[in-house]
Amino acid sequence: MKYFPHTQQDIEQMLSVAGLRSMDDLFAEIPQQLLFNREFDLPEAMSEVEIRKFFDTLGKKNSQLVCFAGAGVEDHYAPSVIAPVISRGEFLTAYTPYQPEISQGTLQYIFEYQSMICELTGMDVTNASMYDGTTATAEAMMMCVSIAKKRRKVLLSETVNPKVRRVVETYARYQGVTVERIAEKEGVTDIADLEAKLAGDDVAGVILAQPNFYGIVEDYSGVADMCHARKALMVMNAKPSALAVLKSPAEWGADIACGDAQSLGIPMCYGGPYVGYLACTNANVRKLPGRIVGATTDVDGKRAFVLTLQAREQHIRREKANSNICSNQSLMALFVTMYMSVMGKKGLEEACSLSYSGAHYLAEQLAATGKCSLAFDKPFFNEFVVRTAVPAEKVLEALRADGILGGVRIADDMLLVCVTEQRTKAEIDRFVEIVRNI
Repeated sequence: MKYFPHTQQDIEQMLSVAGLRSMDDLFAEIPQQLLFNREFDLPEAMSEVEIRKFFDTLGKKNSQLVCFAGAGVEDHYAPSVIAPVISRGEFLTAYTPYQPEISQGTLQYIFEYQSMICELTGMDVTNASMYDGTTATAEAMMMCVSIAKKRRKVLLSETVNPKVRRVVETYARYQGVTVERIAEKEGVTDIADLEAKLAGDDVAGVILAQPNFYGIVEDYSGVADMCHARKALMVMNAKPSALAVLKSPAEWGADIACGDAQSLGIPMCYGGPYVGYLACTNANVRKLPGRIVGATTDVDGKRAFVLTLQAREQHIRREKANSNICSNQSLMALFVTMYMSVMGKKGLEEACSLSYSGAHYLAEQLAATGKCSLAFDKPFFNEFVVRTAVPAEKVLEALRADGILGGVRIADDMLLVCVTEQRTKAEIDRFVEIVRNI
């Protein structure tokens, strides 16, 4: 079997080729004081039944809470057909499709992934995916700097998710890029502050969010023109599931769209793995990191898929590299491709409608308790911020005691609450009743 460890015969053959007599000779250069010269403290071996029971018991220690938390990771429905298909061996073991003649399946689903992301974002082209939404945004920042050449300042809105901001700023620190924050005003980007900061003519790009960290759908009318007039690129970090009903980054005039595709059905999974997307206009495609799959025809005239563009950093000199992303989160890209295929346009819109309706119903009911009020009088999608009459942590504790993860505390008296299509009216009503009785 190809996954079994080496046999004794294999080991002897390899040692012979290397001119060595034993495994000890192979590691003879390592100082004795660094070697592990005692028995490993490992538990006794278990049977398959015992192993299953062990992990079953371990799993039951987790608290299974009804999730009303978001802030970048949401509890979305995933059609049951996805799990068995992505578990197939040819998907789980696939790696970089260097040989197109034997990688047609992998290349095809990457091509379909790219096509669907472009349809959602309105962008001309997207790469084969990124590791996650935070690094995708950081890579978008680096694209701006690379395209602008001599400009090394990027403006970043305070309404972008704080986790994303921190990663962008970490990338910038070690790339000699200056990141300047655009002020937030009443839960949205302060456009006057953005205009003032663009006046210096030294800005390579502007990074905005849609919906923003507070769940608010911001109005970016005229912002792209403002950026372009100062020769800066506009980057939009957008939640892809919401793009089924919201104005796309392209419609706002963005040059680059990026974000995390976890909202396209990927389970929360205790923090990952997720998948980032990064898309842009044709004018900027040469600075897009990663690889792009395209469709062509083979020698027999049949449709085939190939790698059409590779900004692969190991193919060029390190000092010339625009990015350190050289692989992609392909299995998760397959997951969201299947999700979008199975859900279709109608399914995506319905999930958005249910999320929107549930969030607005919960917000109204919480306000009616007198214990909470909306923190911002702005349009929101499926997340919103409430100001609590008692400490936010006390609200979360009361909800947790009843099996509900009630949101994310973003201040002593503020909660960020998320509702997806998974949440039922009964769950929402129970949430409200707990808050009413605090």
